[in-house]
Amino acid sequence: MKKFLNNNKKGIGYSFGTFGELLQGVLPDNNIDFLVSFPITKYSCVTFYPDAFLSSLQIIPAFKTKSLVLAEKILAYYNLPSGGIINVDSHLPIGKGLASSSADLVACARAIDQAYDLDMTEKDIQRFMMDIEPSDGVMHDGVVSFYHKKVQLKDFIGQIPKMTVVSIDEGGMIETLKFNRIHKPFTEQDKYEYDHLLKQLTIAIREMNYEKVGQISTRSAEMNQKLLPKRTLKYVQEICNIVGGLGVIVAHSGTCIGILFSSFYENYDFKLQQSITLMSKLGMEVSVYHSWDNENANTSYAKAERGVKQNEI
Repeated sequence: MKKFLNNNKKGIGYSFGTFGELLQGVLPDNNIDFLVSFPITKYSCVTFYPDAFLSSLQIIPAFKTKSLVLAEKILAYYNLPSGGIINVDSHLPIGKGLASSSADLVACARAIDQAYDLDMTEKDIQRFMMDIEPSDGVMHDGVVSFYHKKVQLKDFIGQIPKMTVVSIDEGGMIETLKFNRIHKPFTEQDKYEYDHLLKQLTIAIREMNYEKVGQISTRSAEMNQKLLPKRTLKYVQEICNIVGGLGVIVAHSGTCIGILFSSFYENYDFKLQQSITLMSKLGMEVSVYHSWDNENANTSYAKAERGVKQNEI
């Protein structure tokens, strides 16, 4: 383990969120819960200021207690001073199924890693997170299939560029830990279907077959009605058909539902505006999210960096 050097260097860490999941369910045989992430350009940014003169950590805002616990675990594991200030600047709504707390945790780990040059891997971050809460796999730079309860990577699938979600929020908040204790009402037939969908989705993403991605995402949303039903699902599906969207996507453990589009397709701008108009008639605020990929990552995080410099504590 690395020993502490007199290092006053701050660390900055980032992590994207994910708009729900393209697919989430339970696999047969081992009955293990899994998901397939949909990374978006909304993110959490954490700045860590080590301070050897403080006896403990302070976190801003104070309610980000999960990140505080994670930071304490990391500092103790590497035998580092326990003092410092953690500033969490999240652009992700809480309790909506957009991986806000997972993004905070990953960004926090990366901020400490940068401050102390720890060379932490994605597996290291997973290990520190697993006792805190289930995770959406946002420590990996792309779309993944992930065992969220075990906080373990199943498979890195790839990138999914130039995709957009036009979404609404049905309201309320879902607490991740409580939700993941709920018994999953899926039959053995459902589980085998999930296994088939996962294999097909993996191929579709790697081949950039976005029509297939949309079909599978829609099917997953329909199957999830057994567990956490979206009251507007049939209306959003109707709008998707009217505007020629690729499919429906939901936060399986959250409150958001949306329509998938891709700017690779013709009439993208028109379809986007038409869907915003029709979705707004459902009486809920409409939001637009874009998929994260390696090409736009630097741009997104550069904007975050400028925001950090403007809000130094």
